[in-house]
Amino acid sequence: MIISPKVRGFICINAHPQGCAANVQQQIEYIKSKGPYADGPKNVLIVGSSTGYGLASRITAVFGYGANTLGVFFEKPPTERKTASAGYYNAVALDQAANAAGLYAKSVNGDAFSTGCKEKVIEEIKANMGKIDLVVYSLASPRRQDPVSGDVYTSTLKPIGHSYTAKDLNTDTQRVGEITVEPANDEEIASTVKVMGGEDWQLWIDALVKADVLADGVKTVAYTYLGEKLTWPIYGQATIGKAKEDLDHAAGELCEQLSGLNGSAHVCVLKAVVTQASSAIPVMPLYLSILFKVMQAEGTHEGCIEQLQRLFTECLYSDNPRVDDANRFRVDELELNPDVQTKVEVIWSQVTTENLHELSDFSLYQTEFLRLFGFGVEGIDYEAETMPLVEANFL
Repeated sequence: MIISPKVRGFICINAHPQGCAANVQQQIEYIKSKGPYADGPKNVLIVGSSTGYGLASRITAVFGYGANTLGVFFEKPPTERKTASAGYYNAVALDQAANAAGLYAKSVNGDAFSTGCKEKVIEEIKANMGKIDLVVYSLASPRRQDPVSGDVYTSTLKPIGHSYTAKDLNTDTQRVGEITVEPANDEEIASTVKVMGGEDWQLWIDALVKADVLADGVKTVAYTYLGEKLTWPIYGQATIGKAKEDLDHAAGELCEQLSGLNGSAHVCVLKAVVTQASSAIPVMPLYLSILFKVMQAEGTHEGCIEQLQRLFTECLYSDNPRVDDANRFRVDELELNPDVQTKVEVIWSQVTTENLHELSDFSLYQTEFLRLFGFGVEGIDYEAETMPLVEANFL
């Protein structure tokens, strides 16, 4: 079949297998061009490893440090008539590239929130990996089933206490307008914390500690985004903000729990990039389009792989890591440069439907969005017949 992108609002409902593989390979080549690095992780577990920052974490660990990796995700497999989700194809490509380099690389396709998935991962670690020295928690899911109660919780992207009105970009029509988001109620706030807070991160570490599969000096990190003035109402003073507070609390608890192993836990604050999650958040497509324009001009624009390369070398495995007052690793300093933010705010106040392409780089936003699903990648013939079926060796 000819596989072309099928975009529905803020999501693409199909993916191109060869394009996804090529996108993964380009990230691998970037890391190879920067490394190899001597001191770093050797056995890595990445929970949420198939797209975005989780995928970039795994690529950095494998091809920057020669690490063995076990990835966990929940992705849709292909059929003869329908493509898999992009993360499925990404994971196949990464596993194959790592194995070809002579490294252990396995993937578990299952519900990372479940007890059964944690048990399967621990079984694999004991059988084939040795003790884990880095645990990356990078899950981005709109809902979560509590493994004990069975209750299902759904996250919401709403302000707290009052409604929020701001400029917004309809990516389908390319029109700049306004969006008003009504405030969340107490139940919505609590549900968002259950999905996006630190509880599952803690459950993973609890299970790994109990199974005695963590190495002395183990590090664990979870990823977040904070932003600045323009995004703060939807990221800080909002349901997501409460989840982020819970994530910070979990990091503190985990530091204490891992002290007996000389371990550490940090929340990592990363910059705004195009991901399947960020594209669904009000305000973000317009903010990202403007930010890309400014940071391209400054020569500081970065995607997921550039961010993770710097996280590993400048924070995680650095003798002088960049941390804030809350003990978070910070790799968003280029985005939050006051000069960059001032320029973004000026454009934000001026941008309209008519001058969108002049004042922002919406074209780059579109390009990076489609690349998430394997489209628009250099060297791929998108007019060629392509089979959606790709064999995977997932656990």
